Amino acid sequence: MRFINDIDIKGKRVFIRCDFNVPMDENGNITDDNRIRAALPTIQYAIDNKAKVILASHLGRPKGKPNPKYSLKAVAKRLSTLLDKDVVFIEDFKQQKDLIEKLNNGDVALLENLRFHPGEEENSEAFAKELLELFDVYVNDAFGVCHRKHASVYALPKLAPITVGGFLLKKELDYFDKIFTIKDKPFVAVIGGAKVSGKLDCLINLIDKADKLIIGGAQAFTFLKALGYETGKSLVEDDLIDEAKRIMEKAKERGVRFYLPVDFVCSSSIEDKTPKGVFTYQEIPTDLMGLDIGPASVELFKEALQDARVVVWNGPMGVFEVNAFAKGTNEIAKAIGKLNALSVVGGGDTAEAVEKAGESHNMSYISTGGGASLKLLEGKTLPAIEVLESKS
Repeated sequence: MRFINDIDIKGKRVFIRCDFNVPMDENGNITDDNRIRAALPTIQYAIDNKAKVILASHLGRPKGKPNPKYSLKAVAKRLSTLLDKDVVFIEDFKQQKDLIEKLNNGDVALLENLRFHPGEEENSEAFAKELLELFDVYVNDAFGVCHRKHASVYALPKLAPITVGGFLLKKELDYFDKIFTIKDKPFVAVIGGAKVSGKLDCLINLIDKADKLIIGGAQAFTFLKALGYETGKSLVEDDLIDEAKRIMEKAKERGVRFYLPVDFVCSSSIEDKTPKGVFTYQEIPTDLMGLDIGPASVELFKEALQDARVVVWNGPMGVFEVNAFAKGTNEIAKAIGKLNALSVVGGGDTAEAVEKAGESHNMSYISTGGGASLKLLEGKTLPAIEVLESKS
């Protein structure tokens, strides 16, 4: 794959597809700008090399219609501060092409949310052709949406005359490649989150790579149910119990150490934010549900991690958004942060959890893409990456 530094961009209109899908509060203020900061090296490179820079992204799920709640105006403002230069905000690129034509070398513009157009999520070639008129060079630096077949990352680069990747994309792909090629052992995979269904292919693929597999989050209850234990009101995917058995059998066949929680912090529901107590996996009351791993599980998982040389972590250990059920996730974040190991954290909730635990600076790499990183952990190729490779 070619990247932005492999081509001459001076004086050219360079379209950079970024991932500015940042969290905002109810007043439209950005609460975490890590994804914006992650894109800065590519943007600054284009500025320094005298390109006319046109940035584009999505934000949230506006369902193909303009919605002020999902406007990128706040992102344009934050970019102006971070780049220390004015960023021209283009509310309607179809009606305001003159603003793009007026850009000088080194200037930056940001298009309004691409998902305000139905053609974006429909992967519309007609919409891609409208975007194509705006630029000379296409750059994909939006790892977080590379698993999607959306117009700006799939149809558009196929049509573009020059198609390359950005520096963030390169960094993401390099780290995930390193996970599966590094020879250091033990390799420990920590997989949490709510459902086995979302992590099934990931678990199956990692059994072929990992020495130890640690399971946390609500998905642990499907495995416990598969072993014959009662799980109270905890979330269980009954239709995946046979799959859970198959995963555990495969791990045993391959000699992979398979760790499940041995106790849980329980309450009557997620809405009830007061824990009713800590119960072992054999003793979960019928009227309660497990919402975090308990202290004995934390110690078990820490012990399993202590000799790790490579760690990949995707999915929290519990409902970390609620302080009463965040301790398990926080403790595992601290344990991984202390390791002398290559530690790669999948994006989305896991990245947010690591940030909340104050351990971001201790991880080797935190991915900007939850769904995209999960697909790579499943051993699959991302559609947008296939396009970039074919165009190179």
